[in-house]
Amino acid sequence: MRPHAIVIGAGFGGIAAALRLRAKHYRVTVIDRCSAIGGRAQIFERDGFRHDAGPTVITAPFLFEELFALFGERLADHIALVPMKPWYRFRFADGDTFDYGGTLEETLAEIARIEPRDCDGYRALLAHSQRIFDVGFTELSAVPFDRFLTMLRQIPRLIGLRSYKTVWGLVSHYLSHPKLRQAFSIQPLLVGGNPFDTTSIYGLIHFLERAYGVHFAMGGTGAITNALGALMARQGVDVMLDTSINALMLDGRRATGVRLADGRTIGADLVVSNADPAHLYGEMIPAKKQPATTRLKLASAHFSMGLFVLYFGTTRTYPDVAHHTIWMGERYRELLRDIFDRRILADDFSLYLHRPTATDPSFAPPGCDSFYVLCPVPNLKGKIDWDKQGPLLRDRIVAALGATILPDLPTTITADFYMTPENFKQDYCSAHGAGFSIAPLFRQSAWFRFHNRAEGIDNLFLVGAGTHPGAGVPGVLCSAKVIDSMIPQAAP
Repeated sequence: MRPHAIVIGAGFGGIAAALRLRAKHYRVTVIDRCSAIGGRAQIFERDGFRHDAGPTVITAPFLFEELFALFGERLADHIALVPMKPWYRFRFADGDTFDYGGTLEETLAEIARIEPRDCDGYRALLAHSQRIFDVGFTELSAVPFDRFLTMLRQIPRLIGLRSYKTVWGLVSHYLSHPKLRQAFSIQPLLVGGNPFDTTSIYGLIHFLERAYGVHFAMGGTGAITNALGALMARQGVDVMLDTSINALMLDGRRATGVRLADGRTIGADLVVSNADPAHLYGEMIPAKKQPATTRLKLASAHFSMGLFVLYFGTTRTYPDVAHHTIWMGERYRELLRDIFDRRILADDFSLYLHRPTATDPSFAPPGCDSFYVLCPVPNLKGKIDWDKQGPLLRDRIVAALGATILPDLPTTITADFYMTPENFKQDYCSAHGAGFSIAPLFRQSAWFRFHNRAEGIDNLFLVGAGTHPGAGVPGVLCSAKVIDSMIPQAAP
């Protein structure tokens, strides 16, 4: 019998880990508490409208291509990726817009329209981003950081790249106009971080987007999930859905399997966890079995913000609205302070608006549009009563969009529903309902993040947003590459 690997959780990190283990000749069983694979990349359908539940953009398609190539297949034979143009449209509180994406020349023309002097600054910012990218992504995103010596060796280079600066500090060094500073510093929010606190290492996202583009999968991110599920089926990966795991089974310091919520146990030669590390260590492994370093990371962890996500259809179309819109409120720094530090739900907000029907009309019935709106909010440490505040926030968002880019929205909206941090905690076992596990602070990056090879427990490996290299689709796919380099090949 080939050695057996259990993968806890079927998000993109878990799916990628399962396929990489299968390519190493392991028998693989994936177990997930949801009714479908994908984790936060679920698919919602309501009254003829389809919605991607979570991630909507693909910025490093080669990471998906690698998974199909493991078995001699091509991504393009299963998924059609369409380049976005613009990548994002920023809509500012005064009604001004800024289209980001396309060619470098097109981006510079948009910058010049707002502040011509910032064109040279953007070129310099992009060059700095490439230097960070060459180290932080190309060299280190798939390198294990379970040894402190690995971290020590990188410190001189990280200092040279000014990783001690925040993303806001880095962007402000190169750009002067407030609108451009906002537009080019929001990237940490895509992985759960406050631009005023997040290490400038995440400034590599600028060059990542420029290097590989921003894409949308026809059929949505759910089409990728379905294609990966079919690939797992073809390769003999077993998938158990609607199945909760209560505990990790241990023999001394060695992981030997899992105990299900119904009392059954399943043995394994190794276990890969795609669960939130805070849930894994807080709920599934007794504290006395964990080393002091893990307990300290858990006790001192600073979590990402929560998310309020409103899904809806409209009984008309809005052809002037871009596929991706960043709708900026009047406040920026102070709003982020309310969300991340004060943990209060302010009356104002900034929003990410996704209109997939701009590219793929199949997301809605004829003559209609499909949308979702993502609103950063405090996580559950903010003690917000979402049963009360959820409907109120929904109404404020609809009113604000109706008064700006979606006229008549209060009368055209249909089939709407939403998720709050409470849903993230319940549906995804996300600690404190955080949208992206622990925040991408420097003190929670690389060696300081939860290790991909569990500390103090043999045969347990971690993938996903809370581990190295971090959140976001490229991050969680790279986390599976990290453990791939750690786990030996099984006999064919």
